[in-house]
Amino acid sequence: MRFVRALNTCAFFLRRRVISKHFLLCSLLKPYIGAHHFSVSGTMAAVADEDSLRRALAQKQSSIDVQGGAVRQLKSSGAAKLDIEAAVQALNALKLEKASIESQLQAALAGAAGGGSSSASRDAFRQAVVNTLERRLFYIPSFKIYRGVAGLYDYGPPGCSVKSNVLSFWRQHFVLEENMLEVDCPCVTPEVVLKASGHVEKFTDLMVKDEKTGTCYRADHLLKDFCKEKLEKDFSLSAEKAAELKHILAVLDDLSAEQLGAKIKEYGITAPDTKNPLSDPYPFNLMFQTSIGPSGVSPGLNFPFFAYSTKFHLNLRVSYRRRYMRPETAQGIFVNFRDLYYYNGNKLPFAAAQIGQAFRNEVISLSFQLRITISFCTSFVPIVLDLVMLCVLISPRQGLLRVREFTLAEIEHFVDPQDKSHPKFSDVAKLEFLMFPRDDQVSGQCAKKLQLGEAVSRGTVNNETLGYFIGRVYLFLTRLGIDKDRLRFRQHLANEMAHYAADCWDAEIESSYGWIECVGIADRSAYDLRAHSEKSAVALVAQEKFSEPREVEKLVITPIKKELGLAFKGNQKMVTEALEAMEEKVAMEMKADLESKGEVEFHVCTLGKNVTIKKNMVSISKEIKKEHQRVFTPSVIEPSFGIGRIIYCLYEHSFYTRPSKAGDEQLNVFSFPPLVAPIKCTVFPLVQNKKYEEVAKLISRSLTAAGISHKIDITGTSIGKRYARTDELGVPFAITVDSTSSVTVRERDSKDQVRVDVEKVASVVREVADGLSSWADVLKMYPLHSSETAEE
Repeated sequence: MRFVRALNTCAFFLRRRVISKHFLLCSLLKPYIGAHHFSVSGTMAAVADEDSLRRALAQKQSSIDVQGGAVRQLKSSGAAKLDIEAAVQALNALKLEKASIESQLQAALAGAAGGGSSSASRDAFRQAVVNTLERRLFYIPSFKIYRGVAGLYDYGPPGCSVKSNVLSFWRQHFVLEENMLEVDCPCVTPEVVLKASGHVEKFTDLMVKDEKTGTCYRADHLLKDFCKEKLEKDFSLSAEKAAELKHILAVLDDLSAEQLGAKIKEYGITAPDTKNPLSDPYPFNLMFQTSIGPSGVSPGLNFPFFAYSTKFHLNLRVSYRRRYMRPETAQGIFVNFRDLYYYNGNKLPFAAAQIGQAFRNEVISLSFQLRITISFCTSFVPIVLDLVMLCVLISPRQGLLRVREFTLAEIEHFVDPQDKSHPKFSDVAKLEFLMFPRDDQVSGQCAKKLQLGEAVSRGTVNNETLGYFIGRVYLFLTRLGIDKDRLRFRQHLANEMAHYAADCWDAEIESSYGWIECVGIADRSAYDLRAHSEKSAVALVAQEKFSEPREVEKLVITPIKKELGLAFKGNQKMVTEALEAMEEKVAMEMKADLESKGEVEFHVCTLGKNVTIKKNMVSISKEIKKEHQRVFTPSVIEPSFGIGRIIYCLYEHSFYTRPSKAGDEQLNVFSFPPLVAPIKCTVFPLVQNKKYEEVAKLISRSLTAAGISHKIDITGTSIGKRYARTDELGVPFAITVDSTSSVTVRERDSKDQVRVDVEKVASVVREVADGLSSWADVLKMYPLHSSETAEE
């Protein structure tokens, strides 16, 4: 009877055209026919990706809206109670199906965001890592007893050791293996140097300001957070809108100030704390200003200059009142190029490297209310004043990832712009790893594994030298302990890349914060050396001597200064310099226009406007000349490493927990490779015994002589607790003294132990710690040891 009533209800709905046949059959007849015919889970199994799930969710919501209307219509028309109940049952079934799709969409979003982990679990993991790092003194906030300073951190003993080991391996992997020239330059940099490099004008972040409180925010961060939150939490987003937000995230670094401002207005983004409207984006320079001496004026200096073939000295009173703490170490290498080139025997290619501190005023807003209570007494009554102030700070976030003072390791590889091949490229050509070319980013695709040699041959990577350093960076990071499946190389988008750069790639490492840029590898062409040559009037060039003189066609541009002076008066010099600096293509186009039209419009950058050049103002021709050498400005391939970011990502990639032997607690472990572990091994007497302690001290002396960092622990704590303490520091090996002739060596992650003679133990640990052998080799050479008390 109920089956017949359901059929009648179907007919009732169909007559009124308030719902589809397919929905009626699925929702109303499903209880009577069998679930396997209308399996929701079976249908959803085919909906694999996020876009399909969003479309399915939108369709389901549409069906819910229609069915809700049908229920309201039945109630308003006084329909039979059973008919209303059947319609409500169908509505509830639709809502359950919608909830199921939402759950699948949430799982898909979590998987895309962090390997299947939710935002909450990523936050919990990060907090566990940070708590362990601070508790074990890997790093702590600077000036902690004075409540600290945002964006400044101190490295504790284990943190210093990890950093030192990372930098030592960097020197070995790059400076030693590539025969680089290492330099060390000052942190304080004159303004004129950073003006030439473009930092004074362009080293900025785009900020927006709360129009009522004045609180400042990074414009790109607000837009990024908005898009991420909508994608992760708003299940009502259509597939098209989701695709739009994903595209914005992909090209975020490509957006201009105008485009950022337009998007912030379009999406109605307001100040996070107050919901007040925001200003238009404006640039904020990230450099710290400082001065030298009490007046900020440098004393007179005597500079030797070499211009063309003439040597002369210039006495110059330097009065640059502004200095900056360097935002990068590279400029110190560029300004020393001429001396480094001479030191290298006037030969290219060569590379110079520098490790040092850099400073950037990283920004994000933090506002809070500060209440100050002042109490004092008069001769009559006590008085208490409450002062409430709104404090606005410009401060960084993301811990070690965004700090104001940090360590950079940078390489400037100088190469002939006409020959960017590399003799050792074949060593890395077969490497295969995740790469994210700009075309894939713009089209919404994901990073995929590419072979480096193919990427260079197809032109995805601009040249062999750039490709070689990408490969070397990959090997460096993975040998440090970075997970190769959470490492990708992302190509800069067109507008993200400087106009002078030939190609740029970032090595990005995935962490609980998302993908973090840790290394930049850029072909900066000849921009930096040319800029400093023009500003300093010192030619930063290289020469290629020919075995025999060559006849070459040279462009000759001769400004007619008399005519230019009459036409432009005080601006004559700037117009003349602009004409002389023309590239060949521009000059030949001007020559053709002058011959056909008699005059041409010409843009003078230093004037910021176009001027009219007439035929009698300049002579442009080509002449055949004999040359004995070629003089050129070298191109620069620059890998730049953010050491602090790499170390933090290494902390996350190395961290895991495992249950204690009793199973009553989770123990923290850092699985550092021996290469970077802060301490290579520990030495424990099994019990407090004078003979065992003497053996432990003997082994300690042997380890010291072998150059192995270690820690000796002769406390009476149980051996299991001592193991747990050292595992939490990432110590890879533990030597336990349980006899006077032999000891056990325990490996941290497997907890396997072998028995080794006292005389040999230091050499065994040294070979494994230095990478000369592996733990698997040790297991083959020495007997496996088993102990009931090993982990107690």
